[in-house]
Amino acid sequence: MAFSAVVVAAGSGLRAGPGEPKAWRMLGSRPLVRWSVEGLLSAGAGEVVVVVARDRLSQVDDALEGLVGWRAVTGGRTRAESVQAGLAALTCGRNEAVLVHDAARPFVARTHVDRLLAALELADGAVPALPVPDTLKRGDGLVEETVSRDGLWRAQTPQAFRFGRLKAAYRRWPASEEPTDDASVMERAGGHVAMTPGDPMLMKLTYPEDFMMAEQLAGSRRIVRMGQGIDAHRFGPGDVVWLCGVRIEHGMGLIGHSDADCGLHALTDAVLGAIADGDIGDHFPPTDPRWKGASSDQFLTHAVGRVAAQGGRILNADVTLICERPKIKPHRDAMRQRIADLLGLPIHRVSVKATTTEGMGFTGREEGLMAQAVVAVETPL
Repeated sequence: MAFSAVVVAAGSGLRAGPGEPKAWRMLGSRPLVRWSVEGLLSAGAGEVVVVVARDRLSQVDDALEGLVGWRAVTGGRTRAESVQAGLAALTCGRNEAVLVHDAARPFVARTHVDRLLAALELADGAVPALPVPDTLKRGDGLVEETVSRDGLWRAQTPQAFRFGRLKAAYRRWPASEEPTDDASVMERAGGHVAMTPGDPMLMKLTYPEDFMMAEQLAGSRRIVRMGQGIDAHRFGPGDVVWLCGVRIEHGMGLIGHSDADCGLHALTDAVLGAIADGDIGDHFPPTDPRWKGASSDQFLTHAVGRVAAQGGRILNADVTLICERPKIKPHRDAMRQRIADLLGLPIHRVSVKATTTEGMGFTGREEGLMAQAVVAVETPL
């Protein structure tokens, strides 16, 4: 089921202690808000609206750098006003599913989303919920009574609704009251809200000790995936070759539908392979006249965007060029810099090497050249 999402990140989070508001604190070397946006994009969100305080709008681009499919809007004085600002910014149809999520719950995953969307088929809303395990007491300093926990649940986010129904429910909510969550707004409007299995990993970070616990968990929520790419092109008439985005004067050219940049082609396949997203021919068919003579940096940029759309980031790249000529060493640093720019990496995370086949095979006979590339990509589980 298609869905959109609103991530609420406009609060001050005073209970988390001194320092930055919660959504902007670092967790596992990334801003807390990025975790939720990455998680929802990775789960398939068509669009994500991030609701932030006005004085944080300038920080959103840096916090979510490399991610595709989101935009930011300014929130209101209360959470309810912020949610409504996020809903107003969505472009989805009224019957499309929309998830509302608190940025302070960083570990949202596809399994949570899938359960909510399935439940929404038969209800007006759906929330993940956990049974209350502790004995409950009511009192102020002294216990006044023990409260039965039978039938009590802890509601979490994200919470799922039909876009049009949730907007209508908020219009009916009294302006003088502040709802504790979006499900209560739907309930007040007469909607039926289903409960799906909650998850302790959907913990809300509220107090300083919550951040300490989340820091230990953060490392287990992402994996490193490897990708490999190989490409070869034959030499033909010409006086220039393009390799790893660098123009090199040469006595021959390389034959290909695009600019025949072996290095960038192999690297593009390596990036796509790391996220199991097909190969360069799937995304840029050689039968398509649009790509005739095209610069291969377009292909690599596209592959990088596909990684970002899954909430991933490229960690490093290693390219090996196999040829007798042209000589690569004089151009190696320029190649590393060009690749670093395209991948959004510092140059020390990019390697370009060259070797020959000692006169053997098609590269040894200078009929063509070949490139191999390996990349490491970090993605959500």
